[in-house]
Amino acid sequence: MTPEVSLFISLFTTLLAIINPLEAIPVYLGLIDGKPADEQRRVARQACLYALLLSFFFLLFGTLLLRVFEVPLSMVRVVGGVILTRVGFELFNPPASGGLIPRGNEEGGNVAFVPLAMPIMFGPGAIATLISMASTIKQSPGELMHFVAASAAIVACMAATWLSLTYAKPILRRIGRQGIDAATRIVGFFVAAMGMGLIFNGAVEFLQPYQAAGRVALAL
Repeated sequence: MTPEVSLFISLFTTLLAIINPLEAIPVYLGLIDGKPADEQRRVARQACLYALLLSFFFLLFGTLLLRVFEVPLSMVRVVGGVILTRVGFELFNPPASGGLIPRGNEEGGNVAFVPLAMPIMFGPGAIATLISMASTIKQSPGELMHFVAASAAIVACMAATWLSLTYAKPILRRIGRQGIDAATRIVGFFVAAMGMGLIFNGAVEFLQPYQAAGRVALAL
């Protein structure tokens, strides 16, 4: 398996797990309740388009943001891991108050952008993942091909999310709310596991210079 294919699969599965289209279905159906079919499709299309644009913004300008705020990549991975872990715990055991993932109806405003595109489809977990991925791509030798693979993963993820929202009612009828709840909890477990992996990798990367300095001090 080439590095580009591996990157595509890794980013696609990570974003799909974070977005979790099954989790968005009940919220989406509540927001479009009573609206005509054309309006429902428009909301689904716009929400995915907004999330797609936000994803590419952070993929393209993620490293620039790190430089502006002078944040090392290792800290982005640690913070991103903390956010992913929290999102995973919330998916596994959702709080009654809603937490990071809003569950109530939103009246007024553009529901395609808030809350569907942000924060349901593109929240803190996706932001941290894409900034970390942008920094990794900048450090790779095949930067252009890695960027193409990451872009394809984002587009594929949003296409899958759009299909889930477009066919939300048949999906809900077929698997039921209990099926969505079970799938959401399973996804939450793996999202939390990915978050913990990011925390440990970021911590090890942050401590490596100090480890090298300690060895030099001991040698002296």
